[in-house]
Amino acid sequence: MEGDIANMGQFIGAGIAGLGTGLAALGVGNVAGNFLAGALRNPSAAAGQTATLFIGIAFAEALGIFSFLVALLLMFAV
Repeated sequence: MEGDIANMGQFIGAGIAGLGTGLAALGVGNVAGNFLAGALRNPSAAAGQTATLFIGIAFAEALGIFSFLVALLLMFAV
């Protein structure tokens, strides 16, 4: 009985950690959407901001990958 409750806690924690991957996708969409909004307002400055765009996307995606790894560790760690 005690092992079942521990397994349930593992899977609930992994599910909550797995939400981070979906939230990271929303973050990437937010970064790209704001870049496009700014690029449409001032197209001449858009070329200078592409490096910032890729850095923002990389940070948001890295958080999603870390969240995915935490979910895997919670599910399969002994």
